Amino acid sequence: MKRHLVIATAAAAALIAGGTVTAAAVSSDAGSANAASGGQLPAQTAAHDAGSQASGTAQVQDGRSSIRMQDDDANGQDLREANAAKVTAPDAAAAALKAVPGTVTALDLDADRPGLVWDADVLGKDGKWHEITLDAGNGRVLNQHVDRDDDDDAQERAAARNARTDAAAAARTAASHGKVTSVELDDEHGTKAAWEVETITKDGKEHKLLVDSQSGKLSVAPADDADDDDNDGADD
Repeated sequence: MKRHLVIATAAAAALIAGGTVTAAAVSSDAGSANAASGGQLPAQTAAHDAGSQASGTAQVQDGRSSIRMQDDDANGQDLREANAAKVTAPDAAAAALKAVPGTVTALDLDADRPGLVWDADVLGKDGKWHEITLDAGNGRVLNQHVDRDDDDDAQERAAARNARTDAAAAARTAASHGKVTSVELDDEHGTKAAWEVETITKDGKEHKLLVDSQSGKLSVAPADDADDDDNDGADD
């Protein structure tokens, strides 16, 4: 179920072609938060705010995050990203679902060409896979598009639709083990799907945890999957 997002390139191509990037207005609250932080929504976004309540989409021309950060692979980069993000994983999931109603199957905090963003995968109620880029500073949608090259199978769709615990709940459950930087529905941990959650603590140590997609029970990922062995303390 690994679904790596390649969104920045698509956004750049759309802008070079002279078009606009189709995205969703998060909410008036997100817009207020953006204004409070000193940023401004593009004029077209504000103009489409009312219509977006019905259509679920608005035109967003500024595809860059309010948090300028480059992914330089330097030591401690993951911790810097986690500390810089103002939007939590549960809030990012909520923003993604405002853009595309459905089921969030993956969230990933990343510093990329647009700046610090949350990348989200959503299996929409329309049956299509949607890839959404969210500003990690205010939750605003920077870009969204349908994954037309998707090669997923029925098992992946079934796991997403049958999960009783969603991505936001999984993130909240794992948050006791650090700041959540990634959430993904994965079927590689036994006979049933589980949420694989990555966190990072103040000392810079990364932890990989599993949250049962049915019961919501938290456990430590198997040793061969964990990034480090210092993941004790989670419920077995």
